[in-house]
Amino acid sequence: MTVNVAEAKANLSALVRRALAGEEVIIARDHKPLVRLVRLSGTAPTRQPGSARGRVWMAPDFDQTPDDFTDHV
Repeated sequence: MTVNVAEAKANLSALVRRALAGEEVIIARDHKPLVRLVRLSGTAPTRQPGSARGRVWMAPDFDQTPDDFTDHV
């Protein structure tokens, strides 16, 4: 499928859905292909539970209201 830049701009969501479904979308200007819109595969890093262990901490009094803030609670 080939669309011009203006049509791609107006219908980007639909074009992304088509690309996610496996269709290749070519975006052209003046009937000259510029870019190809395709689904990416395997580029997103997988989440590793616990990978931030030891990097994040909370103060022991994190959930306590400071004494000088009690008027605002």
